[in-house]
Amino acid sequence: MEKISKEDNQKPAVPRDAASIIVVRGDNQNPDVLVGRRPSTARFMPNVWVFPGGALETDDFELSTPFSLRSDVLSLLTRTSKPEVARALAWTALREMYEETGLFIGQKSSLNTTLRGEAQSAYNEAGLVPDLSALDYLMRACTPEYQPIRFNTRFFITDGSATSGEIRQTPELEEICWVPLNDLIEMNVASITEIVIKQTQLYLKEKPAPNSERTIMFFSADMDHNRIWREE
Repeated sequence: MEKISKEDNQKPAVPRDAASIIVVRGDNQNPDVLVGRRPSTARFMPNVWVFPGGALETDDFELSTPFSLRSDVLSLLTRTSKPEVARALAWTALREMYEETGLFIGQKSSLNTTLRGEAQSAYNEAGLVPDLSALDYLMRACTPEYQPIRFNTRFFITDGSATSGEIRQTPELEEICWVPLNDLIEMNVASITEIVIKQTQLYLKEKPAPNSERTIMFFSADMDHNRIWREE
């Protein structure tokens, strides 16, 4: 029988690409943000409050929309991913937002997107085409190396006035609601969510103009639990 060394046992899991979206509405000093609580039965982060999001899926590469990512946002994303991955991740954020909350970010159009999955069908039925241009790029975070389930997550941010539809309860999130951003940090959230909240507060304070040279923050931690916090 082949021996497994201690070093092999400690080899980090390969993270999956993922996307999350911070939907902000109201006063920039303390806006409301769209969140939900993960079920107690969830394998990953049970019972914590999170922003909508999830892992990139193969079909996410198939989306076609005339409302593409802003050129500066695409430039920022492609520092760490291929263009096709960047575009797919933007749709991942919108797809997960619909699947988890029932809300859309789209523009009225006579064009239909390819029918692949629940979210695209729902957009078509609502007479909407997904609007990737409504998204800005906030930050990136990777689940620490010592965790058995890992995601390489890009966090997008958007104005809540761009949303349509009605919030509906889903199996993926419970108690979906709008919560004041400054109150969310006092709720049961993961440490990475605390960091995202602070980055969101900074973003809203600075109100950055479109800029392909803007600094993006990255967060993770290594096998020794040392935090990794750098500019990209």
